[in-house]
Amino acid sequence: MKKQPQITEKTRQTFIEVFCELYSQKPIEKISVQEIANKSGYNRSTFYQYFTDIYDLLDSVENDLMNDMKKELANQELSIHTFQDTLYCLDKREHLLVLNALLGDYGSARFLKRLKKEITLGQLELNVPQNDALTPYFIEFYLTTSLSLFRLWIQRQKDLSSEQFFKLVENLYSSGITPYFKE
Repeated sequence: MKKQPQITEKTRQTFIEVFCELYSQKPIEKISVQEIANKSGYNRSTFYQYFTDIYDLLDSVENDLMNDMKKELANQELSIHTFQDTLYCLDKREHLLVLNALLGDYGSARFLKRLKKEITLGQLELNVPQNDALTPYFIEFYLTTSLSLFRLWIQRQKDLSSEQFFKLVENLYSSGITPYFKE
């Protein structure tokens, strides 16, 4: 019997959504295949037709997100992509559940490291001296700060509009926090 691709993808997506929902609420070590299967409305054997274990599911979720981001960046006009462009690619409604899980309180530090690695130096429009001993520190500061702000924004249920958020990040880098304390 041949499986129908749309049903297969829907089943896979259901497992991903349930996993992300659970992962945003508790550590991955506390999530079982049985729990995912029960909440998905499938049995464990169906889960194993798609994933070898919970960590394979996590890898799949991360890979899907990274591939979407790369595709989105590739489809943009030919120009140097800023880090904000990369974050903007992740700012899509369909990514919210996944981002809440991966960037949430129980999210993966490995994913953050991977995300930083994916963003090449060429994508950063930083006016820092190249081959300077301090350059790696400037880049780490920029990436870590941007990702932390993005993570906070996601955790706060995007309490600012996308435009407000990205403008805030840009202003913080260019002017610091001092202007926000003036009356």
